[in-house]
Amino acid sequence: MNTINDSQQAMMQRMTTMQTAAQQPLFASQQQNNTQNTSFESVFHAALNGVDSHQQNAANLATQIETGASDDLTGAMIASQKASLSFSALTQVRNKLMTAYDEVMKMPL
Repeated sequence: MNTINDSQQAMMQRMTTMQTAAQQPLFASQQQNNTQNTSFESVFHAALNGVDSHQQNAANLATQIETGASDDLTGAMIASQKASLSFSALTQVRNKLMTAYDEVMKMPL
């Protein structure tokens, strides 16, 4: 059970880091227009993209192992575990959000 809580904490820290990074303007012309317009949607989308990149990296490394292009089995297994853990953490965050949403919807007016 501690692994899930640790992974949830790690995912939340990554989401906070992504939110901070998303607030940084890409171009100098955006500097004056970027005043707290980072939304939860953009942070969650960044987290989804991070999980997707972990899964794609793991798939690429597994393909390289299977085709004989690489012999780094340890790296492929670590990448696979990272992808699995990040997906599990994202699923847990989603479940917590859905539980919170359900509780809010059940509140009396």
